[in-house]
Amino acid sequence: MSMSSFRWAIALRCIRRGINTLACIALLAMSFFLASASDPSPLQDFCVAVNDTKTTVFVNGKVCKDPKVATANDFFFSGLRVPGNTSNKLGSMVTPANVAQIPGLNTLGISLARVDYAPYGLNPPHTHPRATEILTVLEGTLYVGFVTSNPDNRLIAKVLYKGDVFVFPEGLIHFHLNVGKTKAVAIAALSSQNPGVITIANAVFGSKPAISADVLTKAFQVDKKVVDYLQSQF
Repeated sequence: MSMSSFRWAIALRCIRRGINTLACIALLAMSFFLASASDPSPLQDFCVAVNDTKTTVFVNGKVCKDPKVATANDFFFSGLRVPGNTSNKLGSMVTPANVAQIPGLNTLGISLARVDYAPYGLNPPHTHPRATEILTVLEGTLYVGFVTSNPDNRLIAKVLYKGDVFVFPEGLIHFHLNVGKTKAVAIAALSSQNPGVITIANAVFGSKPAISADVLTKAFQVDKKVVDYLQSQF
């Protein structure tokens, strides 16, 4: 049943059963709320984002450029051709291609990222609060997985080889580990033009200001010295 048909059904039921006006209004209001509980589809071909602080007219968090002056460069990004620098503690680098790099992605609900891994490099446990991720391995061998929500917290993991694809559901904690002796490369597609990322260790032990040690020692059931050490790493 379509949402409009659903609303007509509510109205007819109110009339037939003599439900008071206030109750009918409440039911219809709920139906409108349900209809608008997700992002609406764009009503134009595109909305090229521009950095304009002089106006408050936004579409999906960005101001739109006049479509008549949009150019190919608004829909272009060459950054994924360049390998990321993996000479860091984790041995990995994520190069995003979202609305921050490609203004033309605004309202289109999709983005990409290139992930480079040194041998045994790790893209650490993290979540994307606004997107499902689908990962394709271009080179190397990756051990990947995600953890289901409470109370099961079940690990679903697999070793991937060149050409393999794996999906990480929206909001769930997941990771990628290069288990090979050579470098690895993957491309991640995400179901949002601005998927966001929360790296678990950074968020928990590197927040500013720091989370109280009393909270973390009880949450992780460890000594305060362990918490102090972990916080010092971030």
